[in-house]
Amino acid sequence: MISRALPMSDGRPSVRGVRSPRADTLILDIETIPDVERWQRPEPPQGPDAPPPKDVFPPIWAHRIIVVGCLVLDHGYRLTRLDAMTGSGGSADDKERALLDDFSRFVGSERPVLVTYNGRAFDLPVIAMRALCHAVPLGWYYRDRDVRSRYSGAGHLDLCDWLADHGAIRAGKLDQIARLIGLPGKVGVDGSQVEGLYARGELAAIQQYCLADCAQTALLFLRFRLLQGAISVAAYRDAIGELVAALAADGRVTRVLDGLDRARLLGPEPPPEPAYDAMP
Repeated sequence: MISRALPMSDGRPSVRGVRSPRADTLILDIETIPDVERWQRPEPPQGPDAPPPKDVFPPIWAHRIIVVGCLVLDHGYRLTRLDAMTGSGGSADDKERALLDDFSRFVGSERPVLVTYNGRAFDLPVIAMRALCHAVPLGWYYRDRDVRSRYSGAGHLDLCDWLADHGAIRAGKLDQIARLIGLPGKVGVDGSQVEGLYARGELAAIQQYCLADCAQTALLFLRFRLLQGAISVAAYRDAIGELVAALAADGRVTRVLDGLDRARLLGPEPPPEPAYDAMP
């Protein structure tokens, strides 16, 4: 049975010793809106010859986190938890502070390997900046070198960065790379709509969108493990089948599953094992 809640420790985030090779994998995605209390969009140019206004992307520190999507796989790549965390409290700051505190306690206690898509350039720096804003301890981030190491993948594996060979090329957006392997990419909502959905009180739609990205990142992660040679073709196909079945049983990412090209996602069946004559 899949738990929808992430267990939280009672203590502050801690950093244990060496991460176990049986550590869980946490696929992470955040959804944000502009922090309009601390940052304002610049006024668009005025006048008859002014260019059309462009949507200005806030600086990293000005992204208010409203949802943290977490999909946890055990060391055998089996789904154990799926959650779209939101904060509680009165003000927007109270909600964000509670959300960051819960998330930091969980990661600091459980020490999973983080997997993101562009998380090195966005998700984790935003989490750090907003933790700074709200005085939330983030010891696991600063005291565990593997979490911030670009090249090890032992504490944080940014799929976008690895597929781009750490800056040699541009890998593309998750939507594009997902479609490359038989996933549907963005389904129904994209990031540009999150602010409007939040303003209308449609938090459930944002949570569903966040979980859809987590699910596709998890499936892409399995494909990357195959690409790395970390798992065999047969193991990859088994892991994909189990994860898709578990997500179907959960029922919150049905639009992703309905859009799968299963043949492309699974890839060709592995060749049969060669037969050997019995020794006389």
